[in-house]
Amino acid sequence: MDWGNVTAEDLLDALREVDWSLPPRPLPEFFSKFTFPRSYAKWNSRLKCNLYYYRTNYFLMIVVILGLGFLRRPLAIIAALLTALSIAFLNDSFAGSFSEKVTRTVRQFSPHLAAKMRAPLTPVIRGRPSCKRAVHICGRPRWVFVLIFSAVSISLWYVSCGLLTVLWALVIGLSATLLHASFRTPNLKARLNTFREEFRAVWRNYSDL
Repeated sequence: MDWGNVTAEDLLDALREVDWSLPPRPLPEFFSKFTFPRSYAKWNSRLKCNLYYYRTNYFLMIVVILGLGFLRRPLAIIAALLTALSIAFLNDSFAGSFSEKVTRTVRQFSPHLAAKMRAPLTPVIRGRPSCKRAVHICGRPRWVFVLIFSAVSISLWYVSCGLLTVLWALVIGLSATLLHASFRTPNLKARLNTFREEFRAVWRNYSDL
């Protein structure tokens, strides 16, 4: 597929909908081959391809950099984890999987409470849902958990006095991600894997090959 025709909005929508439960790519592949892009178009296409294909590696790399920056501040580490979790909740697949696992665990102790944690049903008209089903976590809208975890993490950042440190850690993590995605040469396996496993699932209305 031609990644040059994929807009930033398409990429963000794909990252929001795609399954993040897949393990990261192996490190030998992650650090395999680096070349300088020959043109802006090549760089733009490579950047989008690598951000999508190595998304889990980049996410873990940023989390590790944040963790290393707060080895002496336990509250800041907890704040970093809560921040990462609130961001992960924005992904449909992660939010649904998290809700299902929590509900399954609660069902073992309280089936009645687990029944209340089910997401509300979407009305069906003529065999089709009347509207796009909103994502719920434990029976509540997703944004409730995003706001709660974000508020708690911001409070912990303030208490731990680590706001400046987290800003530097984020700059370093995002810079490392940008550099790797810019110079890592997309291999044939990445392109074929992306097309074969996720093309139809994510870009349902995208047909350029």
